[in-house]
Amino acid sequence: MNAEAPVEPGRVVLLTASHRVAPGLLSWPAWQTLHTADRVLCADAEHPQLPYLREAGVAVEIAAPTAQELVDGCAGGRTAVVLTTGEGDRALTDGLARMAGSGRVRMPDLELLPGSYDLPGARLLDLVQVMDRIRRECPWSSQQTHKGLAKYGIEEAYELVEAIEDGDRDELREELGDVLLQVVFHARIAQEASGEEGDEPFSIDDVAGTIVDKLVHRHPHVFGDARAETPEDVKEHWLRTKAIEKQRESVTDGVPLGQPGLALAAKLAGRVRTAGLDVELPTAEGGDRAVGYELLAMAVRAEAEGHDPEAALRAAARAYRDAIRAAEATTRD
Repeated sequence: MNAEAPVEPGRVVLLTASHRVAPGLLSWPAWQTLHTADRVLCADAEHPQLPYLREAGVAVEIAAPTAQELVDGCAGGRTAVVLTTGEGDRALTDGLARMAGSGRVRMPDLELLPGSYDLPGARLLDLVQVMDRIRRECPWSSQQTHKGLAKYGIEEAYELVEAIEDGDRDELREELGDVLLQVVFHARIAQEASGEEGDEPFSIDDVAGTIVDKLVHRHPHVFGDARAETPEDVKEHWLRTKAIEKQRESVTDGVPLGQPGLALAAKLAGRVRTAGLDVELPTAEGGDRAVGYELLAMAVRAEAEGHDPEAALRAAARAYRDAIRAAEATTRD
């Protein structure tokens, strides 16, 4: 008497899809698997993929089987696809793991099939959603204005510079996130403008679209027919297109006067040098103004020699701080 052939255990496919990709945009292997499966199951009747699967002729059972039920249903070589929910169906996957680890069950083939992948920058969508909720539900964030947040933008920018100068990669990543938060926060506030007082609303998409258009326009050597072989060529393109866009009456237009003094002096000196102007530096005899003019002359000289006077002074101040701490340690000893 011949022994009965063992029953084929079948196949279980856990199909995942990124919520950051539009529903229905699934990979070709995912569509093939869905169309050839014996059963397609989903525990969430409101799953965003369901309308697109039904439109494509894929029958989906709204069910949440246990691990044992799913394994039993695959007996005989059947394939079951489970469309995972946003929470990940932890009970089912834990159950399958326990059964597989027991060694007492002939398990079906288990496969994790990504139906879609995050594109670069996809987590920015999460940031926009989180910011939107915080703006609506947080008592502090919901009351903030552009003016009220301005000081934080300055602080975060300085902290970013410090992280760069320290060479701390972990700190750099965190500070970049804090600066990005300021951008998203301000854009979210701007989205609420009523337009009644002349303030037209705009969103983070408008902000991104504006900078994309600007970058494309100012890089004709990348997105157009212009040629640029050196960094100097690139800078020339940038300045030329920027001048056409802004139609400024003075080379000093657009230079923020609220920035630190050395940085301001270097920026003005750079504008003068680029424009080919011959401007005599102011002088004075004695007093605070004389000291200021001496610092101005040093900043202009540093800029002309290719140095950033603001960064150089910060580096010198940090060295001075270290010397102070060393002196303090000696005193304590």
